[in-house]
Amino acid sequence: MGGHLVTVATCSLNQWALDWEGNTNRIIESIHKAKAAGARLRVGPELEISGYMSQDHFKEQDTFLHSLEMLARILRDESCHGIIIDVGMPIQHRNVCYNCRVLCLDGKILLIRPKQFMASDGNYREQRWFLPWAKPRQTEEYHLPRMLQKLQGATHVPIGDALVSTPDTCFGAETCEELFTPMAPHIAMSLDGCEIFTNSSASHWEETKLETRVQLIVEGTRKGGGVYLYANQQGCDGDRLFFDGSSMIVVNGEIVAQGSQFSVNDVEVVTATVDLEEVRAYRSGISRGYQAAHSTAKYQRIQTAFELSPEEEDVDTTKRRSTPQKPRYHSVEEEIALAAGCYLWDYLRRSGQAGYLVPLSGGIDSCATATIVFSMCRIVMQAVQEGNPQVIEDVKRIAKYKGENVLPETPQELCNQIFHTIYMGMKTMSSPETRKRAKDLAEAIGSHHIDLDIDDIYNAQKALIVNTTGFDPQFKVHGGSYQENITLQCLQARIRMVTAYEFGQILPTTRNRPGGGSLLVLGSANVGESLRGYLTKYDCSSADINPIGSIDKTDLKKFIKWAVEDFGIPCLQEFLDATPTAELEPITSEYVQADEADMGFTYDELTVLGRLRKEAKLGAFGMFQRLVHDWAADYTPAQVADKVKRFHHFYAINRHKMTTLTPSLHAQPYSPDDNRFDLRPFLYPPFWKSWSFKRIDAELERIEAKMAKKEGGGVDADID
Repeated sequence: MGGHLVTVATCSLNQWALDWEGNTNRIIESIHKAKAAGARLRVGPELEISGYMSQDHFKEQDTFLHSLEMLARILRDESCHGIIIDVGMPIQHRNVCYNCRVLCLDGKILLIRPKQFMASDGNYREQRWFLPWAKPRQTEEYHLPRMLQKLQGATHVPIGDALVSTPDTCFGAETCEELFTPMAPHIAMSLDGCEIFTNSSASHWEETKLETRVQLIVEGTRKGGGVYLYANQQGCDGDRLFFDGSSMIVVNGEIVAQGSQFSVNDVEVVTATVDLEEVRAYRSGISRGYQAAHSTAKYQRIQTAFELSPEEEDVDTTKRRSTPQKPRYHSVEEEIALAAGCYLWDYLRRSGQAGYLVPLSGGIDSCATATIVFSMCRIVMQAVQEGNPQVIEDVKRIAKYKGENVLPETPQELCNQIFHTIYMGMKTMSSPETRKRAKDLAEAIGSHHIDLDIDDIYNAQKALIVNTTGFDPQFKVHGGSYQENITLQCLQARIRMVTAYEFGQILPTTRNRPGGGSLLVLGSANVGESLRGYLTKYDCSSADINPIGSIDKTDLKKFIKWAVEDFGIPCLQEFLDATPTAELEPITSEYVQADEADMGFTYDELTVLGRLRKEAKLGAFGMFQRLVHDWAADYTPAQVADKVKRFHHFYAINRHKMTTLTPSLHAQPYSPDDNRFDLRPFLYPPFWKSWSFKRIDAELERIEAKMAKKEGGGVDADID
């Protein structure tokens, strides 16, 4: 028996799809940090060499070639020797593509372990690119390419489902989705005596999703005992998802180390010193022995003489076992501020553009978007003050102050250089209150603010209709038809989009900002408005990226309320107190446009309807059956039927808008993002004539008949 104290390392890396050299540099840096902490085993995120979000690039041979070239670079680097490394990359074996872990030691490959269970729901389409390893507890010989044969000193290495055995312990690898499956691989591994499990993930952020991950890992090791090393991607990998790190080490159901969930660090290594004897003692005291003794799930073991707990280290009395700690969670408000802020920083620094621009309307949605950008500036300035070299380099490149070593000192100073807000009003429709709210917020966060009116452009465009057709369209408050009213509203909205891009391209030049580039325009349509289609196609909801496109109004209000105190911005309270309005119709003494009245739903109702549509997977009839009970205290069955029908009617007729929806940061599991997440038709048959609506009518008639009998004292035994 050798020593029993083992130092292990897991990490969160901010990888980027196809950033071959950058990704490899970060992997090597993480190995160096792990070794410096005394670790003998290092695990990294899923597909860390190529970047997880390479997607259809996994159909290109270049992706596999460059992955192998980067692996060869790591294997050749002697500074990466003396530690077992678990690295993720795509591998082709017998012309089949696999998502693999490559376990290496001292420049040699010990085992290639392909993923067994693919993520193919929600945001994931892994089986579009990879096939699962369909041979449990079996291995084959992988024929090495010539560039690796020289390093390996052999032509083949094992590929498949196996464990690695050292003189002092045994460890196995699983990958991301496998943790979430009912028969997770670590269960069978545990019953066969495996004591350490690595999990390499690219698990994206959704509000409060971290709790699910923690529960799965904690319960898995609580039932079977063992050491679990969880590594996760961090940051924006080139698409709509934000990967939220939180790499952790869990021993026998207790967290002993946890990394940050939201960070602008490119490399974060989490280490712990664990006692293998604790695993053995724990297993002897739980209901595991009988199943382990009778388990037929026996694994091949790849042998190595490398010890994770060298005997000589036992005499080092300075070595301390890592003690349990409580998991760290953020509130929903903090998650929005941190996740969206970190995502926007990654997006900006990697896009090569000059900054951001938000059309600031004076309403809560654009207010939330602007506040998230300010949160980004706060996060960045904290990293600058902590001396983060990568962040400092990026700030110098993007903000470009006069003087090579000059940096901003406050979030407002940084905000003023890279963030621009623009209020685009109409003299007859924009209220003084919204104009003032926009100005006050811009001053509080330090953005470069422009206040302008678009009346001249609007009048010129409207005159085009009059001069061409002889027809003078009017708003409904002036006697116009629905079509006239909607035409004039959309005209303003689209003018604002064109104006936003116009200023986004020219403002860096007018301000003499060095470096060139345009501003990225941010959208601010929330998830409820997108579901309802309460936006104009190609209006100022059309942008480069939308930080709040998958966040509901309720959470946005919570975020703003939290930011009033946490960010110290009192003027945010005015946005909370104001009635949401698009301000696209004239204000009169008797009429002020209101969003919820226009939509026919409250924002809270849209959240419920959206969750039932996507998460509960209910159609119109199923939704009615659910809500006629859930909303019974507030609405009659007929009113519920009307709301359900209206929702599906407007969803159907506006579905085409989702095909051009601005890409949004994914934050909610009921996002209507058409392009990646919510794959549905965009041309529907008329819902008002549909069979599902007829079924709602029939069910409503049945319910109302029962209610009438009850009121009349009758009994209907056929109706529950």
